[in-house]
Amino acid sequence: MLMMMIPLVVSLILPAFKKSWSFSIYYLMMCSLFILLNMKNENSLISISSWFHYDNMTLALTVLTVWISSLMILASNKIYFMKKNSKMFMFIVLLLNFILVMCFSVSKIMIFYILFEASLIPTMLLIVLWGYQPERLQASFYLMLYTVMASLPMLIMILYLMNYSNSYCFFMNFTYPEFMNSYLWALVLLGFMVKLPMYMFHLWLPKAHVEAPVAGSMVLAAILLKLGGYGLIRMTSLIPWMNNNISSIIISISLVGGVITSLICLRQNDIKSLIAYSSVGHMGLLLAGVMTSSKWGMNGAMMMMIAHGFSSSALFMLANMNYDLINTRSTMLSKSSLTFIPFMSLWWFIFLMINMAAPPSINLMSEIMLITSIVSMYYISMILLGLITFITAGYCLYLYSMINHGSSNLYTNIYPNMKTYNFTALLLHLYPVILLIMKPEMII
Repeated sequence: MLMMMIPLVVSLILPAFKKSWSFSIYYLMMCSLFILLNMKNENSLISISSWFHYDNMTLALTVLTVWISSLMILASNKIYFMKKNSKMFMFIVLLLNFILVMCFSVSKIMIFYILFEASLIPTMLLIVLWGYQPERLQASFYLMLYTVMASLPMLIMILYLMNYSNSYCFFMNFTYPEFMNSYLWALVLLGFMVKLPMYMFHLWLPKAHVEAPVAGSMVLAAILLKLGGYGLIRMTSLIPWMNNNISSIIISISLVGGVITSLICLRQNDIKSLIAYSSVGHMGLLLAGVMTSSKWGMNGAMMMMIAHGFSSSALFMLANMNYDLINTRSTMLSKSSLTFIPFMSLWWFIFLMINMAAPPSINLMSEIMLITSIVSMYYISMILLGLITFITAGYCLYLYSMINHGSSNLYTNIYPNMKTYNFTALLLHLYPVILLIMKPEMII
């Protein structure tokens, strides 16, 4: 693990060198491949020191973080060519990458909380400094307000538990006070549910996505939401019986919220907002699976985090490419891509099919595991789960048909100047998905 951390620390000094932009992309990709080659099928948690631990979930999320960080830089080549503080941008991306990898790896619960909150600062800077809409300050304020305020009850309960049990480790020697009931436990999980985000606490997510640059949207969808899922899985595995009294409430809200957000997607005109609401629906299914506290639910949630990380990041990148061509995110004006850019239409088709869990994608496997775990606990949930899967297919097909079919408008660039690096980044999103289809045991 130390051999994996040292290259990431070294990466923070890369912006100081000339030609560091392309070198940092290669460097991060080599780091992720190095971690991937050193992965072992460790289902049990292995502590390598009093500060760090690893298992399959930690290593898989670390690879996802480093890989997506390299693609964020590659997808943001426009910043480099226009010389819009490219060195500062690269440093913020590399710093965020380091914070997230440390957050997935530390075993001290207080250090985890500090890193969990520290990841918001580089994200907010990405939105404020490189966002292209006037409401970006308001979006960053929403992001900070929702996530920080929701995690304060979690901080209070963590401090009390640490004091009561005299333990600072995430996974060992925790004893729980007698007054600790399921509703106080819900306060501990609230910070993770807002980060996920759970329906009713999700209003910050579409706003942040709409105002963020392409790199900000990619890191939000692919990695930052997974911090909430990671925290839920870790905390739930500590004392799974605490979920018994609140699981029915949270699962009900998650599944009803999944149906509502899926219906909202059918009425969305903004492409980025549609993809953001789609993420809320998927994370609702993930949360319901985690709250079952079953092995299938946990493994399905883990697969969903990785699968959704690659597909949502690619969809936001495609939305940005579409915006660069016609300067609008409206589905009413984005028409006839199939006529002018058939190759881009192919990428829309591939990643929307992955997003709707079409076979043989890893998303399908994760949804089958999650649905099985939820239905085994509550048979009545089959109705809501059926609606979610049906409507998800509906809005994915709706988005594809709106963008790629129909008559073109006056603002469409008939001879689009598509950049090679965009398609390279999309291809690098697809490679890991194909690898996971062939070898899904890498992450469960």
